[in-house]
Amino acid sequence: MTTTELIDLLNELTAHPAESEWIEFKTKKHGVADDQIGEYISAMSNGATIKNKPFGYLIFGVEDKTHAITGTDFIFAQAKHGGNEDLVLFLHVNLQPKISFEVFEFDYQGKHIILLQIPAAKGEPLNFQKKPYIRIGSNKTDLRNFPGHMRTIYNSQEDWSAKIVENATLADLDPEAIAVARIKYKQLNTTKPFYSEIDDWDDLQFLDRAKVTINGKITRTAILLLGKEESTHYLLPSVAELTWKLDMEDKSYEHFSTPFILSTTKLMQRIRNIKYKFFPDNELLATTVDKYDTRSILEALHNCIAHQNYSLSSRVLVTEQVDKLIFTNAGNFFEGNPDDYSFGKKTPSKYRNPWLATAMVNLEMIDRLGYGIHSLCVSQMKRFFPMPDYDLSQPNEVTLRIYGQTIDENYSKTLIQRGDLNLSEVVLLDRVQKHLEITDKAVEDLKKKKLIEGRKPNFFIGAKISQSTGQKAEYSRNKAFEKQQYLEWILKSIKEHGSLNRQDIDKLLWNILPAWMSDEQKKNRIMNLIQELSKSGKIANKGTRSTPQWFLS
Repeated sequence: MTTTELIDLLNELTAHPAESEWIEFKTKKHGVADDQIGEYISAMSNGATIKNKPFGYLIFGVEDKTHAITGTDFIFAQAKHGGNEDLVLFLHVNLQPKISFEVFEFDYQGKHIILLQIPAAKGEPLNFQKKPYIRIGSNKTDLRNFPGHMRTIYNSQEDWSAKIVENATLADLDPEAIAVARIKYKQLNTTKPFYSEIDDWDDLQFLDRAKVTINGKITRTAILLLGKEESTHYLLPSVAELTWKLDMEDKSYEHFSTPFILSTTKLMQRIRNIKYKFFPDNELLATTVDKYDTRSILEALHNCIAHQNYSLSSRVLVTEQVDKLIFTNAGNFFEGNPDDYSFGKKTPSKYRNPWLATAMVNLEMIDRLGYGIHSLCVSQMKRFFPMPDYDLSQPNEVTLRIYGQTIDENYSKTLIQRGDLNLSEVVLLDRVQKHLEITDKAVEDLKKKKLIEGRKPNFFIGAKISQSTGQKAEYSRNKAFEKQQYLEWILKSIKEHGSLNRQDIDKLLWNILPAWMSDEQKKNRIMNLIQELSKSGKIANKGTRSTPQWFLS
């Protein structure tokens, strides 16, 4: 915008009788922390959507009550966060999903003004540091406390996947892909009254009925799922590409373009799906399973396609490592969190790409009811592998890991031997083997069933399981001796050798302390034992404080 346009905009905004959900005035930067600026950007973006405005505004140099233009000594372009990071970069990194707000600095009648123009949130709230904000009255607060506003923002979504591709025709779609789509559609609708008519439909009639095209017009969904490779130019700058990457001692990669209904199977065939053998204790025959469940691979890949944020111009990436497959797609986790879906009890009420998701359901590529994650968990449990897990730590990126190798062999042996464990218990034991936190209630339940032992946060497999799976040695390594036994060993060793220094006592006890203890915990434990013997008068230090030499008193 030109300076004249900015001045006109400022006059228009200050003419409003008061600040609102989408307009915030500040006189100076002093007293406004960097984090608060991020929160205001979130609040103004979300508020603009609530009030049906294209932009929200945060302005420095205007008095909030009188709207008098005072100017500010704040220079946004030179501002640093934490002393060395650009403030603009700090804000962009912590805003999710990615948003392109603009910062304008200009003079108004000799007074310096900073105006942030912030696009309205579309389809999902704008978060700052994983929390959405809204202005209610004069207060900036958590948007999640206002479910009506949350629904308004989610319902504001523009469906990228339903847009008509101008100039595209049926000739831009792949005939083989259309044939496969028709077979899939027939398999899904064997009980429908129109089943016998499907073969008589022409291609455009079929694609309309399957909700791939709209009134005979080619959609972006049609290009993604059924389009010829050369038709992807219609989607630019969005990227329609899947990439398989081999990240082992051998390195390789391959890109797969449209039609996705065919190319997902081609990508899956590049994955080295060998047989994996478990050797349970007290059994002569090994238990053999596939390293990966092919249905799970396609389930994960199809979900990446359905939930990809195509406006971010990124490809779906499948990385194959020695022990796992890593699926990465652009965009945050759209509704709820992955744990909500693990047990198959939650049904998503919305999708990022509704038209694409509907078409993929009709072509048997994904499940409408949200059973995808649940199916992955059940498949891993049946094959004795660790549960799949999600990484949402990166902005605008969802990463799914499916394991094809054990993390803790005792976990797999437990699943083989204990066929009575339900999915909830397996998920909790999986968190234990991955050294992830579990709730106190979960700890109580698992200990009551003698599935785990140990002290928070260092839990390990319990005695009952250890005895049933031949893991007695592992259990003994984790189980602590009584304190009196440690004290007696120290006294007996001093009596045998005349004296011991701290290094001697460490060597004496180190390997018989519980295996779950860290080095620091073991050092503290030994120090406490020595102090207890010293305070009780059973041993005495005849060396120095820094180099003690312990004798029997």
